[in-house]
Amino acid sequence: MSDERQIEDADLMDVAHDQEQAQRLRKALKVLAENPNVGGKLQEMAKEVLSGRLSMKDAIETPSYMGALGDRMNQIRRAAEDQTQAEREESRAKFAEWQRKQEEEEDRERAERDAPSLDIVTGPRRGGGRGHR
Repeated sequence: MSDERQIEDADLMDVAHDQEQAQRLRKALKVLAENPNVGGKLQEMAKEVLSGRLSMKDAIETPSYMGALGDRMNQIRRAAEDQTQAEREESRAKFAEWQRKQEEEEDRERAERDAPSLDIVTGPRRGGGRGHR
């Protein structure tokens, strides 16, 4: 898949509310596309959207893709219901750690994206080039 064209966050703005949501959606699609445990229609949908062959809006409107998503959500719900209390606590702890790492990564990416560029070339300052005192 790495030799295929990949969509950018901006390509998801028809369904995302803001740039960060588009970025998270693209990352989630990438996980679905690359995880061998996903398989089936969900993985197909993610690959189609990421390659630009299918828009996210069209994917949402495709019954077979949304049916596959619903089926996977039901599997996750049933697995959660079948967990023991100890397994639930372990899952919560793992999720909290995963969430902390995701937030750190998003903060780092946001800082990189919002940081001023060092490649900016500016002319002389007004006021004879003297610094602000």
